[in-house]
Amino acid sequence: NMQLSDRLSAIAAMVSKGNRLVDVGTDHGYLPIFLVESGQVPSAIAMDINQGPIERAKEHIKEHNLESYITTRLSDGLTALNINEGDTLVIAGMGGGLVRKIIKEGEKQVKSFKELILQPQSEIELVRKFLVECGYRIVEENMIVEDDKFYPMMKAIKGEVLPYNKTIFYKYGKGLLESKNTVLKLFLEKEFI
Repeated sequence: NMQLSDRLSAIAAMVSKGNRLVDVGTDHGYLPIFLVESGQVPSAIAMDINQGPIERAKEHIKEHNLESYITTRLSDGLTALNINEGDTLVIAGMGGGLVRKIIKEGEKQVKSFKELILQPQSEIELVRKFLVECGYRIVEENMIVEDDKFYPMMKAIKGEVLPYNKTIFYKYGKGLLESKNTVLKLFLEKEFI
């Protein structure tokens, strides 16, 4: 069985059961393999802008005999994706500027998803603002620390935007603050002490 890193496990936990997955910047294809293998998702499309990761993902998918469940696609953002090909969109492991660009440029495709799960490696505050401005509601947040790096992540759905009305909410995550997330506490201690 596929073992995921803590940061990928945390993303996997946010994916709604039974949803078809689209993983942008799939790298080794670990997330789709894990989710299909565990029965959490019926199928997945693993996409990456570079041929190298796609080849690696293909090898791993083959090793796990999942070729009929997981498709790989060379794609700049969502350009190689059709409308309604997935329910959960995961964009992880890249900078916040690129995350926003992919969502903006793939607006038509993005609209057809039920949920977005994002793990921007930078500009997290701008990503949260961007989501709210685009009419998304951040319904779940988490933060993981792995090898001394902090990985905040969020799940967003279309719909009534909850009042995300304080600068501090954008900066540190309303959900993280409200749940008194222990990793956020660690992050704040590192930042301020």
